[in-house]
Amino acid sequence: MSKVKYYYDSETLSYKKIERKKGRRIGFALVTILGIFLAAFLLLVVYLNIPQIETPKEKALKRELENMKLQYGLLNRKMEQAQQVLANVEDRDNNIYRLYFEANPIPEEQRMAGFGGINRYRNLEGFENSKLIIDSHKKLDVLTKRIVVQSRSLDEIASLAEDKENLLASIPAIMPVKNEDLKRMASGYGWRTDPFTKVRKFHYGMDFTAPQGTPVYATGDAVVERADNRSSGYGKHIRLDHGYGYVSLYGHLYKYNVKVGQKVRRGDLIGFVGSTGRSQAPHVHYEIFKDGEKINPLNFYYGQLSPAEFDEILEQAQQENQSLD
Repeated sequence: MSKVKYYYDSETLSYKKIERKKGRRIGFALVTILGIFLAAFLLLVVYLNIPQIETPKEKALKRELENMKLQYGLLNRKMEQAQQVLANVEDRDNNIYRLYFEANPIPEEQRMAGFGGINRYRNLEGFENSKLIIDSHKKLDVLTKRIVVQSRSLDEIASLAEDKENLLASIPAIMPVKNEDLKRMASGYGWRTDPFTKVRKFHYGMDFTAPQGTPVYATGDAVVERADNRSSGYGKHIRLDHGYGYVSLYGHLYKYNVKVGQKVRRGDLIGFVGSTGRSQAPHVHYEIFKDGEKINPLNFYYGQLSPAEFDEILEQAQQENQSLD
């Protein structure tokens, strides 16, 4: 309730009520409103120019923003570390694994392909921290691409390793007769004197003398291709198909211990020493074919002989003597 004010009228010798003029009241109200707006404007200017003044919500949002920057920074560092580790794996893949298995290295262009052309990060532009976010997405995309390429490469290496393991198991790598069962290595690969015609001719295998009935072993994993006496001069003989272009032949046998189509492993008993066919004495005539061409079996005993034993066999094989077949 507003206070009522009076004044003393000396002419009437009485108190009279002070009546406010309407225009004056309106002016006073306008001045008050203007003062309020002016004070509010001044407070707003002060608020905007004093950064320390923040509302609780602004403080919470600012903390979240700083935390986001921190997390993106940590993520970028982790991706950089992962890229360094992956680069080391890629280097070993190109210069060790693929080189060992005779596979072509993967070029850098292929590992990094697929990131040119259109701007795939347009939707991330226009924000205060766009550069930070875009850089993180780029690193993650590059890392993902390189991991996919490397994963496929390792799958290929695993396949090559498995094939290499099969190759090493299949290649003839031992002598067909155990060293302790041999009487001697009668004749090697090269020019020799024919025991029947006494004429020099090329001897395409190695002759290992041993008593009749001495076990003859498969020199590598294979499938029995032939076990018969229908090949001129070899008598009863066995041919093993090792795959990868390799075939081994065992001639002049006494009898067989395998059948055509049978799978054998290196060291399996396949037959017995004899003197069938064009032969002068019990022995096994041993040949190796590579892609249809006869090659020196002496180069395929690495899986059995010691260096000293190999040197002894080498010396005997180089002697130009008379063969037994």
